[in-house]
Amino acid sequence: MDNAQLHRASGPAPKTHVEHFVPAETVCPKKIDFVVDNGSIDYVSFDGGCEGSLTAIATMIEGMHMDFVIDRFSGITCGNKCTSCVDQLCCALRQYKEENEDA
Repeated sequence: MDNAQLHRASGPAPKTHVEHFVPAETVCPKKIDFVVDNGSIDYVSFDGGCEGSLTAIATMIEGMHMDFVIDRFSGITCGNKCTSCVDQLCCALRQYKEENEDA
């Protein structure tokens, strides 16, 4: 697997709309891609960052409802930073919810 692109091995389903999010500059990933299907996270990809940790996170949250992920992982920090990769994923999910609440 390419170290720059971390995700589940199968990737998103063909013709699935993948959401793109640019996280805060203080975290390692430069982009987070994800797919939400009926409120559940179907796919997550971090472009950059700690390969083992982010692969584990992506695998762990696959199939979880996005509200559960937001509640469980929001506010987690990394070292002395005020955010983390998974906290930025939660920001992306909250933004997605706000933009799609009428959908």
